[in-house]
Amino acid sequence: MRRASVLLAFLTLALGGCYSGSRPPRIGNPAPDFTVQDDERKVTLSEHRDKVVVLNFWATWCPPCVEETPSLVQMQQRMKDKGVEVLAISLDVDEGAYHKFLKDYKVDLLTVRDPELKTSNLYGTFKYPETYIIDRNGILRRKFIGAVDWTSPEITDYLGKL
Repeated sequence: MRRASVLLAFLTLALGGCYSGSRPPRIGNPAPDFTVQDDERKVTLSEHRDKVVVLNFWATWCPPCVEETPSLVQMQQRMKDKGVEVLAISLDVDEGAYHKFLKDYKVDLLTVRDPELKTSNLYGTFKYPETYIIDRNGILRRKFIGAVDWTSPEITDYLGKL
């Protein structure tokens, strides 16, 4: 039993060191700025200051991502006039699947494809979907892992107050 405790303590310390520097920035700190460009558009996060940004990392092959997409679109439609903007970054390598998904699901969001995962790696994202809430001053306020109902009153009230 003692041996297992020592091993657990060692692994905790050793693995903790592996993640230093690669963890996503802490809540309350400035969101890392980035520019991502695909064949259709170029997006720079800092160009969206003065808006609440819902930064969503997703993919067409991710069932929870597919599940939450309609609520992201609905929330964007309802909250756009309040200065809330969804920035959806697709991790799809298959450009055809990405475009088909956008068309089939009528995705009316600012979305860009980052198949090299540069942006998601910058944020330390590894489970999809992952979403970061960035306030009007560029500060990270919340992180969500997994599908979220973006139309729930708790979420829309929270976003409306930022």
